[in-house]
Amino acid sequence: MPTTTTMLSDKTRYYLELEEKHGAHNYHPLPVVLNRGQGVFVWDVDNKRYYDFLSGYSAVNQGHCHPAIIAALTQQAQVLTLTSRAFHSEGLSEYTQFITNYFGYDKVLPMNTGVEAVETAIKLCRRWGYDVKGIPANKAIILVCAHNFHGRTSTVISFSTDPSSYDRFGPFMPGFEVISYNDLPALASALQDPNVAGLLVEPIQGEAGVVIPDEGFLAAAKQYCEDARVLFMADEIQTGLCRTGRMLACDHENVRPDILIIGKALSGGTLPASAVLADDEIMLTIKPGEHGSTYGGNPLACKVSIAALTVLKEERMAENALAMGELFRQELQALQSPHITTIRGKGLLNAIVIQHANPEAAWALCLAMKEEGLLAKPTHGDKIRLSPPLVINREQVYESISIINRSLHILD
Repeated sequence: MPTTTTMLSDKTRYYLELEEKHGAHNYHPLPVVLNRGQGVFVWDVDNKRYYDFLSGYSAVNQGHCHPAIIAALTQQAQVLTLTSRAFHSEGLSEYTQFITNYFGYDKVLPMNTGVEAVETAIKLCRRWGYDVKGIPANKAIILVCAHNFHGRTSTVISFSTDPSSYDRFGPFMPGFEVISYNDLPALASALQDPNVAGLLVEPIQGEAGVVIPDEGFLAAAKQYCEDARVLFMADEIQTGLCRTGRMLACDHENVRPDILIIGKALSGGTLPASAVLADDEIMLTIKPGEHGSTYGGNPLACKVSIAALTVLKEERMAENALAMGELFRQELQALQSPHITTIRGKGLLNAIVIQHANPEAAWALCLAMKEEGLLAKPTHGDKIRLSPPLVINREQVYESISIINRSLHILD
């Protein structure tokens, strides 16, 4: 198998060296320098075009630079961008009404990044546990799942099972119990503890390699939580907003989370925007001054988020994700590649597992696909997520499959 190095232009090398010298080394990106995007495509500094099969980890569901979202962004940016939450804003007022009606909850708490929304949900859950459920002070437990990924703050890595997230970053925050994912008996056992306040779960584990639970798991888990008077918290940051073929991945089983966490595509990939939605019994346990964010709910993010959510429905992106995802997996299967041991996914959240003697085979394949004009990234060594923007069409799916097929020969 060829080495994992590729020929780089002088211009690309210049930017890579610039970042290597001045930027922190906390990422290991593919050696490509992008400067433009439109729809399902991105272009590098040498004007080479690529299919984007990462979609900003599902932040660009609506496609790069969607005109309606960019119009909302540029229009609002010229009027008012930030007030802080010390004052009310027209944009926030309209947004709170829009998004609570959109998802069917009493209240929204807007934040910026995904992990901020997760942290917010954790605080809400604990406060509800003490004030409503009556858990003794500082005894609340939140159940989480093995191989989870909810971000990288100090709190969140405290319950990660991935050494690359937590190694040498301790001491860690207590109050979390890790159970197996997709394991109803383990959940039932853990829920016997009366101090459990909530279950935090990804409907599909994205970072772990698009791990899909058994059909019925989410519905049963929600019922178990209800029976134990425990909050069901769904981290839909990567799985939500039409990515899996429904507005939320939980919608596949008609599950309504007690606390819904969304982010990423909430702004169509233009700026950080996230949100936590819940009903009054939960949301109103936090009082003025007890939680907040300077940028959370800023007028610019509010206007952009309304536009981003609107185009998802108007352009029927959930339906397209469902149809194109099915086609994509069928065509992948038809390749019958000996190097692909597993194909899994729902909608346009997909992954393949690579089998090869070389442990770097998935990385090598991603480099080969890059040379052919498709960008994807490995996760956990042997898995590659393949998740294009939801505006992809049939012709583009077929072309992408051809690129993947040609690239697989590097592993022969």
